[in-house]
Amino acid sequence: MNPSCVVIGASHAAAEVVSALRKEGWKGDITVFGEESYLPYHRPPLSKTFLLGNQSVEDIFIRNSGLYKRLDVHFILGRRVVEIDRANKQIKLDDGIRRSYDKLAICTGSRVRRLDLKGGDLQGIHYLRTVDDVRSIQKSIQPGQKALIVGGGYIGLEMAASLKKFGMKVSVLELGPRLLERVAAPELSNFFARIHMEEGIEIQCGKSVSSFEGVKGRVTRGICSDGSVFEADLVVVGVGIHPNVELAEEAGLEVRNGILVDQYARTADPDVVAAGDCTNHPNEILNCRLRLESVPNAVEQAKSAAAAICGKERKYASVPWFWSDQFDVKLQIVGINSGYDEIIVRGDSKSGRSFVLFYLNQGQLIAADCVNRPKEFMVVKQIFSKRLEVDISRLSDELILPRDFIVRS
Repeated sequence: MNPSCVVIGASHAAAEVVSALRKEGWKGDITVFGEESYLPYHRPPLSKTFLLGNQSVEDIFIRNSGLYKRLDVHFILGRRVVEIDRANKQIKLDDGIRRSYDKLAICTGSRVRRLDLKGGDLQGIHYLRTVDDVRSIQKSIQPGQKALIVGGGYIGLEMAASLKKFGMKVSVLELGPRLLERVAAPELSNFFARIHMEEGIEIQCGKSVSSFEGVKGRVTRGICSDGSVFEADLVVVGVGIHPNVELAEEAGLEVRNGILVDQYARTADPDVVAAGDCTNHPNEILNCRLRLESVPNAVEQAKSAAAAICGKERKYASVPWFWSDQFDVKLQIVGINSGYDEIIVRGDSKSGRSFVLFYLNQGQLIAADCVNRPKEFMVVKQIFSKRLEVDISRLSDELILPRDFIVRS
């Protein structure tokens, strides 16, 4: 009898796990359980091209149904796994049915953080995480009406840019003293505040939304703790996400800001792996443990998880990188800037729309924010992945080509 692999969550990591399993030689059954009614899809377009109507659902599928059929992967969608029984190697579904497994991959991803506020259940207040979320938002979009974005992170700013393209009057409210406070240097925060204001978007920092008010069950305005009022026909809340770790934790797996895995995506249970947003993993390039919310992380970690299921070891040791598209700006980030003590600027961040922020710690390059600078982005990725030596004195000089940042022996 063929062994069976069950994958919980129809996420990006899940799509990569099932494909990698076949490449690694897994001959057994593969079944994926997903709460949504769609095959795994790309989430980054949700706030941009998919929202704007430039892509269909099928366009954002990671792989089409035909390929999964050729891989002999079975999807059970619109169903929720409510329990992992590791002792009996079974999962339990929301209808009480149990399914056995020989190997289990937890790819449960993450969910949005919701506001618990008076009026928070009014119609017209939305969160963005799924295809159905976007379809609900699209029904509320009306050119000339007012859109209120709660949260000045990347999702909030991408939504603001997209809604502005629809001709809406957009305001962004951020609790912190500046945009992107948790993840970016003041130089990048100031840049994004500037370009959004140049595009006609209102930016208000230091604003804590305390309640929403509405008429006939539909939101009409947001009220802040300082008494300020913002009229709104549409509200989108983007204040972070929670990793979906509850199933793993209730099953007795160790959880610490994510499901704890090793560099091979293995949990403490030899028959259970995990990959994607829901994991806390070691990264030897950064020399630390962390949880990453990014597509590249899900892709590479899933390959390690698939290898582990097949009894092999494929070390996950990738350079973290991220991106964001807003108006005519493509931001590409390499590394993690936590702990930086110096910033070197290449280009004009104060009035232009093309520059790089290099983050240093004790003279060592630890991250870079590349704004419309694809060449610098590619070189910095190479520097991190191959651990190349960098001449820091060359970084700010625009006359020096990016490839010449690297010290040649």
